[in-house]
Amino acid sequence: MLISFEGVDGSGKSTQIELLRERLTDAGRDVVVVREPGGTRLSEQIRDILLDTDNSIAPFTELLLFSAARAQLVVDVVRPRMAEGYVVICDRFTDSTLAYQGGGRAAASLEWLREFNLRVTDGLVPDRTYYLAIDPEEARSRYADVDDDRMEAAGRSFFDRVADAYERVASEEPDRVVRLNARARRAAIHDEIWKDLARNL
Repeated sequence: MLISFEGVDGSGKSTQIELLRERLTDAGRDVVVVREPGGTRLSEQIRDILLDTDNSIAPFTELLLFSAARAQLVVDVVRPRMAEGYVVICDRFTDSTLAYQGGGRAAASLEWLREFNLRVTDGLVPDRTYYLAIDPEEARSRYADVDDDRMEAAGRSFFDRVADAYERVASEEPDRVVRLNARARRAAIHDEIWKDLARNL
């Protein structure tokens, strides 16, 4: 099973991923958590390139780099672990491409990117996606003392477009994407995730 978590930085993804990992492990499930971009030696090297503030990267180049990192992650980690019966939890997956490179960068239309994503992952789509919805400015205030990387330095209008794209994805794919209020209490969000996931395990 493949579960992805989506949302802007500061939405609480990392917290909810760790809570879910612990809950699934306690329930006797084998779990692996991966992040995007990253999760393999090559993908981590690509991550360094993408987040380096000294790099000026064109929107379509950025799209290809993120996609290359994802393709390697799917081949090296995600599919092998799923074949072994693991629950794979991914901190970002294909919806991040729709939101960041589609909505934020306008590198390509969401329709084109959906088809492209399927080629990148060889048809792999998350079984469940939990989208933590929050105003980008409020999310940013949660980590105001952290230095911006190249993506985080993109500015308010960029993140507004990202949020709008996430909302569009959530509204267009309600059977897969569960929209959650990231302003709610951590425990309440986790309970909502677990209640939903327990019906699908």
